[in-house]
Amino acid sequence: MNPQRPSFLAALLLASAALLAPASGLAQANGGKSAKPAEEPDTLILSDTLNYDDIKKESVFTGNVILTRGPMTLRADKLVMSEDAEGFQHGTATVEPGKLVFIRQENPEKFEILEAKGTRAIYNGKTEDIEVIGQAVVTRFICGKPFDNIQGERIVYRQKTETYQAFGGPNSAAQGGRVRSLAQSRAKADAAAAACKQKSASGG
Repeated sequence: MNPQRPSFLAALLLASAALLAPASGLAQANGGKSAKPAEEPDTLILSDTLNYDDIKKESVFTGNVILTRGPMTLRADKLVMSEDAEGFQHGTATVEPGKLVFIRQENPEKFEILEAKGTRAIYNGKTEDIEVIGQAVVTRFICGKPFDNIQGERIVYRQKTETYQAFGGPNSAAQGGRVRSLAQSRAKADAAAAACKQKSASGG
């Protein structure tokens, strides 16, 4: 599995973090100077309730939470976004027992979809680490068919080093509490994408 693929999780969680006083955040990031925001997709968060605490710099979305940002979608029962004293953003998505947080990103140009599932998804803005915890599964689909898949109790992606780790445990998605990783060759993935492109071009 390409270690750079899961980086969309950080972008997704940062998108919702941007809702936390975005004007002051921009000023702080630029030493107090005003700056034009970069061109980015709009972020939409739907939920049954929203509680914002300006003192704590925390937003809590609850009840059938659906976050969309461009081709990315996050579904959870609760999403908590916060900002620490140093200005770093942190986010945690959780669900009720028996359910899983669901994250999906589509890449139409490559006929590719990446999906991540777990009982929790956590983003640490300071370390730039993303974790999917509890029954964790990350799957890459090409032309609607699964190609790469990794399962464990916890999957961590470290953006700074562009590496990821998977850990086993009693709450692993794989049998026996182990880590299970399935990766097909790049040649097979490229061939599948090319076939899908040709089929799409011919209107099939």
